Amino acid sequence: MDRVTERRLLAFGTVVAAVATAGSLYFSEVMGLLPCELCWYPRILMYPLVVVLGVAALEGRTSAYRTVLPLSVLGAGIAAYHSWLQASGASSSCSLGGCASVQYRLAGLTIPNLALIAFLLASAAALAAWRLEW
Repeated sequence: MDRVTERRLLAFGTVVAAVATAGSLYFSEVMGLLPCELCWYPRILMYPLVVVLGVAALEGRTSAYRTVLPLSVLGAGIAAYHSWLQASGASSSCSLGGCASVQYRLAGLTIPNLALIAFLLASAAALAAWRLEW
């Protein structure tokens, strides 16, 4: 494959991370939904992905998967656990009265569900770009 396709995959990952970052800021700053303790960890892991994937897309660095995967796999794991807490109704485990008590839904998905999808898409984009080069 050509370098353009790899860059497009990395750019796609950048867009996914940027939309997730903007979405999390919109939910908290505009809508006033207070993030619970479990929401903070995926945020901490998602925000740097915008920069890492963005720089990788500009420079065509498919080796960025080495930085993307630790952030996105850990973030996906936390988001999956958080999604499970919401689905099981264990809102007491989700402290500060945030997401698990609010249960805000967008297109039928909760905030942790959306974070999980974003982490999986960012991982897939980075891996696909690396795989095409390899």
